Amino acid sequence: MTTFSFAQDTPWKCAACDQPLIPRKMSITYLKSEFHVELMACPQCNMTLVEEDLAVGKMFEVEQLLEDK
Repeated sequence: MTTFSFAQDTPWKCAACDQPLIPRKMSITYLKSEFHVELMACPQCNMTLVEEDLAVGKMFEVEQLLEDK
């Protein structure tokens, strides 16, 4: 299965661990569909950063496509 990368260098750090974020591959499930993506995440606690433009842009478009099926 294809992995889509949304990881990009960022000055953000994990608020809980104070660790710089690194690219991490993960699976996202929505409406019984599974997607493999790469996002920036904390190497210690695995908290993931989903930036606003991704959440309200690409992810919203995918949600709409899946809900229309």
